[in-house]
Amino acid sequence: MNSSKNSSRGRQQGKKNPQKPTHNKFEGKKKYSTSKNENTKKSFKKPLDVERKATSKNTSSNSEGIRLNKYIANAGICSRREADVFIKAGSATVNGKLVTEMGYKVSPTDEVRFDGTLISQEKKRYVLLNKPKNFITTMDDDRGRKTVMELIGNASKERIYPVGRLDRNTTGLLLFTNDGELAKKLTHPKHNIQKIYHATLDKKLAMSDMQKISEGFMLDDRRVIVDEISYIQNQPKNEVGVKIHSGRNRIVRRIFEHFNYNVIKLDRVIFAGLTKKDLPRGHWRHLTEMEVNTLMML
Repeated sequence: MNSSKNSSRGRQQGKKNPQKPTHNKFEGKKKYSTSKNENTKKSFKKPLDVERKATSKNTSSNSEGIRLNKYIANAGICSRREADVFIKAGSATVNGKLVTEMGYKVSPTDEVRFDGTLISQEKKRYVLLNKPKNFITTMDDDRGRKTVMELIGNASKERIYPVGRLDRNTTGLLLFTNDGELAKKLTHPKHNIQKIYHATLDKKLAMSDMQKISEGFMLDDRRVIVDEISYIQNQPKNEVGVKIHSGRNRIVRRIFEHFNYNVIKLDRVIFAGLTKKDLPRGHWRHLTEMEVNTLMML
């Protein structure tokens, strides 16, 4: 009889306070007890542990590979920074799947395509050519003109590209490589890569004009700065040496044209510290390991 009344009272109290929990194990961290809630805590940890293992499993398969942007750069397509832009734009696929994720890694067995073309990591090649006259600096020419690629056709089984340009009538040093990052470095203005030219003019260069050139002047609304300019030792006064780091198109010819001189011959004798020593006109050679290391440190 009494137990029945107690039971009835309990039900009535439960109805009066429907929001009051009968157990307080979820009310706060301070309510947890190591001994009483051990099973509860394990139940919370287990899904998290499973999630961590799954994530690790998804990334471990290519953790030994290299980043996709480096893979593309190693193939001689472009620099790593440019590769990131192309990847984000959807230019790269791995094993037939579009990849736009930054930092994605690929393994040596993956099939990587750039704009639909299969690419691969190649051994880095660095070839220096002493360019002759009447060759244009391009991969091919729809007008049938001679290109510099004809001169280095058997230099490398890898596809190599000219670094920068020399116009058709300019002779001298031209570097070829499939190292996209180095090519970008050697052509970007911020790295101040120096070139030395030997210019033969149609008349003697006046000392006053040489002084104006050395001080800097405006050309097409942009200031031209020449690092050094001087007469070639033991040569007539129309033979001039010019050291410059600007990469503007035909800049040396345009400098002299601005002061009413025509350039009869123009020869690049030094490029990024590389010289024409023991390299006859029209011939090429591979850079030495020391030369490559020096370029990397520029």
